[in-house]
Formats: sequence, structure tokens, C-alpha cells
Amino acid sequence: MRLITAFLKLVRWPNLFFMALTQVLFQFCIYHSLYKDNVPPNDTFRFVLLVLASLFIAAAGYIINDYFDINIDEVNKPHKMVVDKVISRRWAIAWHFMLSGAGIMLTALAVPFAQKWYLILANIICVAMLWLYSTNFKKSLLTGNIVISVLTAWTILIIFFSKFGLADAFGAGDTGNYKFFRLAILYAGFAFIISIVREAIKDMEDMHGDAKYGCRTMPIVWGINATKVYVAVWLIVLIAVLVILQVYVLQFKWWLPVAYSIPAIIFPLIILLVKLRKALSPKDFHSLSSLTKLVMLTGILSMVFFYFYL
Repeated sequence: MRLITAFLKLVRWPNLFFMALTQVLFQFCIYHSLYKDNVPPNDTFRFVLLVLASLFIAAAGYIINDYFDINIDEVNKPHKMVVDKVISRRWAIAWHFMLSGAGIMLTALAVPFAQKWYLILANIICVAMLWLYSTNFKKSLLTGNIVISVLTAWTILIIFFSKFGLADAFGAGDTGNYKFFRLAILYAGFAFIISIVREAIKDMEDMHGDAKYGCRTMPIVWGINATKVYVAVWLIVLIAVLVILQVYVLQFKWWLPVAYSIPAIIFPLIILLVKLRKALSPKDFHSLSSLTKLVMLTGILSMVFFYFYL
């Protein structure tokens, strides 16, 4: 039981749950609402395989990250360590390769190879990027943050591209394909920005351990104040876009989504922006990181409204 608990902790099961929830809501609240009776009969089976592929690849990424982060984690979060404490390094690397391989194979089973071979290639690149993130990118200025944010956005975009191609995405404005693509971009964009914010906050939280082992993250290179400005700019952009979206959807009299979004998404982002200015200690930044995860969740849950309004 202790081993199972440690393994679930190692693969960050709450993050995997968020990922699966995002893809499930995008599939059933947005895609099914737009296409209703036009959903192919084997679509749900292929979707399940694609979700499992995404989860396995992400889990493998978390494992390899902890594998290479043992020294840093001994400084930043010794009480949360699993690799070399409960699960040996040998088993950690074995699980990484097994889960990565399973994720790629499930992707190949989920999409027709002749038409969607590039999605299999994309997930192979995701596996490579997660390895490079753990070994190099996360220690570099901005690179690691951007890689993780792009991969987070990809978990939504892959659902769209598993069903349609770029030609469908940029079709006529009144087609369901174009609407589906716009919603995919909307949520992928939200996922990208909120991940950029969270990764920078985590860098400030982990600054002491990162500095000890030669990492060149944003707060180490630019300083805490400059990193706060960077995060604040992204937060202001995100808040502004969300406010504009609320004004846009009001013309369709979507009262409930607006009544949800303002207190559940926009207001917490404003609180995050205000608290960011006063944050100084790792504890402060950990609190901000937790609030960011909460906004991720409330943003994901907003997809439910499309089930009733599309």
C-alpha cells in the first residue's frame, strides 16, 4: 500500500486528474454538444485511448523530472521525495520508459496512422521534450517554462486534431469545425497562460534549491521583483481577455457562464495579482501556486456550460 501511495505521489495524480478532466469535458461538453448525432461510432473508444496516452506520457514526464531532481528536491521539498526514498532510481527510470512507450503505442492505436501520423510524431516529441526539460530546459531561463506551458496547451489541441485537420480549423466561420477550433484555441490559450504564471511562481518558490545546483531560472537571473513583473503582465493580459470574453458572451444572454466566470475565475486572478506583490517567502509563493491550480480547475469546469448553451 505504501508503494502504491508513493507511486501515485510520484506521478502527481491530482495533476493527471486535472488533465483527464480537461479532456473529458472538452470531448463531452464541447465536441458532443457541437456535433451531437454526427459523432462517429468509434470516436469514444479512440478518445479513451488518447486520454490514456496523454496520462501515461505526462506521468512518465513527472517520474523523469523527479529522477533528475533528487539533489534539488532534497533542498526544496525533502518531505515530498519519493525517488531514492521509497522507489529506487532503477525502478523510476524503468517506469518512465514503460509509460512513455505505452503512451506512444496508445496514440498509434487511437488515431488512423495514414491520416494522423503527425499526432503520433507529436507525442513522441512530447516524450523527448519532457526528458530534455528534466535534464536541461528547466535549468535554463524561460525555456523550461515555455515547454511545459506548450505541452499543457497540447493536451487540449490534440483532441481537436485527432478529429479534424488544419484545413477544417480554418474553414468558414459558420461551420461547427471552425467553432470547435476557436474553443480549442480559447482553452489551450488559457492553459498556456495559466501554466506560464504557475511555472514562474514555482521558480520563485524553489529559488534556493535551484540556485544551489546551478539553475538559471527567471528569479535567479532576473531577480524576484522582475519575475513578479513578468507574472503580473501575464495575469493582467489573462484578466483583460477574460473580461472581454464576458462582454462578448453577454450579447448571447449567457448569464450563467458570466455569473460563474467573474467570481470563480476572474476574481481569484485579481486576488493572485494583489497577493503577488507582497509575496516574499517560499510559503507565500506556495500559496500563490495553490491558488493558480484552483483557477486552473475553475477554468476547466467552465466547459460544462457549453453542454447547455451550444
